[in-house]
Amino acid sequence: MADVFVNLIPLILGATLAPVFPIIVLLLLQSERGLGKAIAFVASAVTVRLVQGAIFGLVFRSAVEAESAVGLQLIAPTLLTVVGILLLVNGVKKVRKEEDSEDSEPKWMSRLSDLTVLKAAGGGALLMLVAVKQWVFTLSALAVIEEAQPGLTAGIALYLLFVAATQALMALPIIAFAVAPEKSARPLAAAQGWLQRHNRVIMIVVSFVFGVWFLYQGVSSLLAFGAP
Repeated sequence: MADVFVNLIPLILGATLAPVFPIIVLLLLQSERGLGKAIAFVASAVTVRLVQGAIFGLVFRSAVEAESAVGLQLIAPTLLTVVGILLLVNGVKKVRKEEDSEDSEPKWMSRLSDLTVLKAAGGGALLMLVAVKQWVFTLSALAVIEEAQPGLTAGIALYLLFVAATQALMALPIIAFAVAPEKSARPLAAAQGWLQRHNRVIMIVVSFVFGVWFLYQGVSSLLAFGAP
């Protein structure tokens, strides 16, 4: 089980280090009734990921029971290859795109403070549903877990660990704000500003570093599988 979790760490880091989710949480915390909005946003995103795990975990398990394990062995490296390509393409797009001026804030950010708790929950679910890379990270994690065949209980535990770990950068500011709202307000605002200013650079670094890593892991596993 520990070995499988180690294999999940690159996927956890790749899914976690996308700045958009933490930025939204930090912005929500600074709005009126911000704690409730941030919790609703994160809870709905987590719910979507859990539903994805339940549905596609059953799909993978059914595929293994219906077919041989050969097909399953191809799923994980194929998904890793796909996520590697997606990240590299995203990195190239970020490099080619001109950097926005510091004074230009995306319109969606300025509207976050007007969200209700219910709309924040809907936004978290919607963002998780439309985030293609997050889908691939989730499916890759499921494939890695299922390929190891740790058993149903251990597999569920591993996936729950994956989900919990991917929420770390969103959960920490919420906990800090809940424990000490006044003391944490300034550091959280500073963190949000830093993430916004360096969002492009962070995404370029994450895209190329993890893109190369996942592509290498996926392609090398596929080549090894096809070798005589």
